[in-house]
Amino acid sequence: MFMLSFTPVAALAVDTGVPAPGFTLKNLQGQEVSLADFKGRLVLLKLATTWCHSCKELSAEIAKIGNFLKDQDVVFLEVYLQDSEEMVETYLNGIEHPMTFQALLDDGQVYEGYNVYAIPRLPIVDADQVVRFDSGGTGIVLAEDIVTLINKFGPQSGAAAGAS
Repeated sequence: MFMLSFTPVAALAVDTGVPAPGFTLKNLQGQEVSLADFKGRLVLLKLATTWCHSCKELSAEIAKIGNFLKDQDVVFLEVYLQDSEEMVETYLNGIEHPMTFQALLDDGQVYEGYNVYAIPRLPIVDADQVVRFDSGGTGIVLAEDIVTLINKFGPQSGAAAGAS
């Protein structure tokens, strides 16, 4: 088992402008889901655990803009780094997401590929599977900032859009 640090270290973020580290993980239904499955769409990639308070705060920020994410055809992949399937199912019980959403269980691929030493992390991967933003575990990214990033890097960038 690996352990996470809560020390904000921006230098540990994935470089922007480079191909996103690929992965194939199982979702809660046991199906394999790959980052490559979403080529052509903007992906919010939340790297977290069920027991991290800041991770819950980031989830609340993302929930505020759920309909905006749906309208922009943004995919939300929530990768759980240290949690069992049962822990994630309990954590997500009753939570619904309007946008395309997958909860994934990391087997070490994301932890290693994204150099995860601080959580929560929010990399944003564009339609060409290039990392355009990575919070680097430096804190909560606010809903309005996520909207700005999506408008900047999304397939409909430049279009007038806002959080709903």
